[in-house]
Amino acid sequence: MKTTLKIAMLLFCAITFAQTTITGTVVDDVSKQPIPSANVIILGTSEGTVTDFDGNFTLNTNQTPPFSIQVSSVGFTSQTTEITSNNQKVDIVLTEGTSLDEVVISASRTPERIFESPVTVERFGLKEIKNTASVDFYDGLENLKGVDINTNSLTFKSINTRGFATFANTRFMQLVDGMDNSAPALNFPLGNLLGMTETDVLSVELLPGASSALYGANAFNGILFMRSKNPFDHEGISGYIKRGITSQEAAGDNPLTDLGIRMAHKFSDKFAVKVNFGYLKGTDWAATNEKDKLNRGLTRSDYDYDGINVYGDEVSTNIRSASGLGIIPDVTVSRTGYNERDLTNYNAESIKADWGLYFRPFTDSDFEIAYVGKVGSGNTIYQGANRYNINNFFLQQHKLEIRDKNFFVRGYVTEDKAGDSYDMVFTGININRSWKSDEDWFGDYIATFAGIELSGNPLGLSEQQKHDAARAAADTGRYLPGTPEFQNAFNKVTRDPDLSTGSKFQDNSKIYHADANYNFSDMIDFAEIQIGGSYRKYKLNSFGTIYTDNDGPIDYSEVGFYTQIQKNFDLSENVELKATGSVRYDKSELFDGFFSPRLSLGFTVNKDHNFRASVQTGFRNPTTQDLYIGLDVGRAVLVGGALDNPERYVDTYNVSPAGQAFTNSATIDFSGQSAYTNSYLANSVQDFAESTNPADLRVANSNFAQPEQVTSFEVGYRGKLDKFIVDVSAYYNSYKDFLANETVIAPFYGTVGDNSLSLLAIQNGDYQAYQTYTNSDANVNSYGTALGVTTKVLNDFDLGFNYTYAKLDFDQENNPDFRTNFNTPEHKVKATFGNTELFKNFGFNLAWRWSDAYFWEASFGDGEVPAYHTIDAQINYRVPSLKSTFKAGATNLLGDEYFTAFGTGFIGSQYYVSWTINNL
Repeated sequence: MKTTLKIAMLLFCAITFAQTTITGTVVDDVSKQPIPSANVIILGTSEGTVTDFDGNFTLNTNQTPPFSIQVSSVGFTSQTTEITSNNQKVDIVLTEGTSLDEVVISASRTPERIFESPVTVERFGLKEIKNTASVDFYDGLENLKGVDINTNSLTFKSINTRGFATFANTRFMQLVDGMDNSAPALNFPLGNLLGMTETDVLSVELLPGASSALYGANAFNGILFMRSKNPFDHEGISGYIKRGITSQEAAGDNPLTDLGIRMAHKFSDKFAVKVNFGYLKGTDWAATNEKDKLNRGLTRSDYDYDGINVYGDEVSTNIRSASGLGIIPDVTVSRTGYNERDLTNYNAESIKADWGLYFRPFTDSDFEIAYVGKVGSGNTIYQGANRYNINNFFLQQHKLEIRDKNFFVRGYVTEDKAGDSYDMVFTGININRSWKSDEDWFGDYIATFAGIELSGNPLGLSEQQKHDAARAAADTGRYLPGTPEFQNAFNKVTRDPDLSTGSKFQDNSKIYHADANYNFSDMIDFAEIQIGGSYRKYKLNSFGTIYTDNDGPIDYSEVGFYTQIQKNFDLSENVELKATGSVRYDKSELFDGFFSPRLSLGFTVNKDHNFRASVQTGFRNPTTQDLYIGLDVGRAVLVGGALDNPERYVDTYNVSPAGQAFTNSATIDFSGQSAYTNSYLANSVQDFAESTNPADLRVANSNFAQPEQVTSFEVGYRGKLDKFIVDVSAYYNSYKDFLANETVIAPFYGTVGDNSLSLLAIQNGDYQAYQTYTNSDANVNSYGTALGVTTKVLNDFDLGFNYTYAKLDFDQENNPDFRTNFNTPEHKVKATFGNTELFKNFGFNLAWRWSDAYFWEASFGDGEVPAYHTIDAQINYRVPSLKSTFKAGATNLLGDEYFTAFGTGFIGSQYYVSWTINNL
């Protein structure tokens, strides 16, 4: 035992003797303030460390001096220092650089200065995260040029670029450390509800426009890349807590709490671990708009009222057709609905955690094996075809990745569970039905109205008063909010997944994904060449509540491969050219394969000016909902456009007394197949109802969904003009086989175009409205530009300005039933002003945004979004002795409430204070 101990001591002494230790501090050149989280790396190796909150670092290495270290930090110019002896202490002063010096990865899948990027790219780094005037880093992305954030609810924001935005934004990808964090059931991310904690964010990059050539079919409108901190480089415990209030006229003032903690430890040069936890709780923006959803100017006193945030009144019928009596007026009457605020508690909550195990088996190597797990659960409001209360929604991801500086191979699985989520529209509908069936309610309404007419109307009631009396009679005994009867019905309906009687939606869908990339830069000198590929399998399992998967899960898969070559050319002493070419092939088992090429050229002139141009083609496969949805949303049925999908959606409908002569039954079992094979365009049916001219009817018979294609052209400039950093770009997109929705009417009997039975079916009300998922043969184009300018004014004040222009080129008049869902303001202006060191340790930032008015169209409803402007502000104070930053801020400081989409709650103000500690 003594011999073993002596040998161990000798080995320890030998190791200690051979080790070189360097210590030092890193500060900025202006205020001499410490720079936390600066990277300190030994040149030519992967050995390194980062500075702590006070800018101090200690680097231990087995290398013997002399050698050099490089110190770098985002927003500063890198500096190289020679180490000549052991135990040397160095003081590093970094000079503030510009945004052009920042390094991005997303544009070419390889590190490069943003100045040299071949396409437009936006970056939101640690400095921007710490100084954002928004409540959190995710909201702060809205201040980037070309970026739109549509607010679904307090905790669910949808990011988009270059138009065609809905909350179900399947055109835009969101990657967290390489993982697509879309919910499998929904096929799009729920903002940052289940995403990253703020203290673990290293950088955020946003790539606007089509990127299919490198990132596949879903990278159609843009990609958001979020990278977290590696525990080998960022150790320690850090955290934050924010307390404040949300203030809205409809919901009042309500408390808001947001906290997060990050713990990371490097046990050795070979093994490191990190754990993150985040929690948010608040009250959502209440949606209380009672205006007519169909833009007819109706109010609650009208007999066919359908309020925007009133649910249950979607159920309506023509009372003359239902009664068969000539004394009953030929009008449509709707049932009495419930306000949204009576069907939800507006609880906004997010609980999320993630952990990672990182292993580097080889010394002096970047080779790493990592396992990462993520779980999250949350409550929010989601607006899709209807308004949904997302309650206890659960999402988990598990990833295994092997990577080195030249390659990565990763695989991950994403699984979601709907929890106790429910459809608020069908909650209202089926609380009504649990009290009184539609047949009985309309029967009571008609009987009362007929009684008044048959009695000779002795009270001399007006037409409106007759309808009021009929509604009052039909509503007698109706369950009222706040009563035990209402609550019991609410509980029963929201636990029932059958939409004919309940409103709960179920889901346990999964995505299995694998991708790999290899960079040959160490093997090939004449150019940088990369190859890669990906595989994805979908397993849809909504138990028939979202998809047509009543008989079991729906499985399908897709695969893709790509390559890229990039080369620099010195054209002259002052002009450099970077040429990048890439091509990708993708194949879904449901469709033919597609090639997506991209070519880009970047010219650097006099080191301060970069001109870029690119052309690329992209495509996107129809999403899971485009293909396999089968969902009754009240006034229409959404039926996906996969070849085998519509026939799987079958429902039973009542047939009018006149129509029963043709069906020989009071009901009919009717499939969604007719939406694609025997239907009229909905607008033409409306025209026919007004004119009774059969020539106004136009056959729809929507085509089944196929992949959509885009050809994108982009030019841009970024550079330094005196004291100004300028970045400007312009694009033109031309779409082929544009994927969108078409509203159609399918008669229960007859063949469309027959001018006989199908017309009778329409006149008798014997039809079903569908929203199909199909491709347009119309020309759809979009174009726009974005300009960003940043500078220093009054010595150290940061001033930023950006302007975005976006325009849709589509002939809506000749395609009235086709919905592009562009949903983007034509003009948008943003500005920021701040100083990170107004005086010692004190900083501030202001952010102002203005949006032009625009028209919003989506499956929930269509309407105008008025122009709005808003100001966010924050002040912060650093206390180095406590390694802390204290911040106080407000969003929508002026208190002018606004909304970004038709049907959502108005966005109020948020006021908060926060304490962040040790966030390197």
